[in-house]
Amino acid sequence: MKMTKEQARHRRKLRIRKKVNGTESKPRLVVFRSNVHIYAQLVDDETGCTLVSSSTLTMTRAGSAARANREGAASVGKDIAEKAKAKNIEACVFDRNGYLYHGRIKALADGAREGGLKF
Repeated sequence: MKMTKEQARHRRKLRIRKKVNGTESKPRLVVFRSNVHIYAQLVDDETGCTLVSSSTLTMTRAGSAARANREGAASVGKDIAEKAKAKNIEACVFDRNGYLYHGRIKALADGAREGGLKF
């Protein structure tokens, strides 16, 4: 029986999560991609708390017309980097959440790096 795309992503996600772990000083940058929006959050796995979050949804509500394309993903990356700097977070580990590293996921990572996050 053939695996669906979602099952394959879930399998990759579990394989990645075995290796990637976030702390308070170096949280995990998690990315979730839907058809309509793209979401990113910095998570401290030791306490299970979300430290900073950003998405095209919240940016659209704030007034900018962010869409779930590469430009929108890059702006979410820059926004989360700015919010992280405000909380004195300079470095993180990148969790692509089972998605392949290209397109919107790569654009978000590049935007976060441009904003000053190191990973």
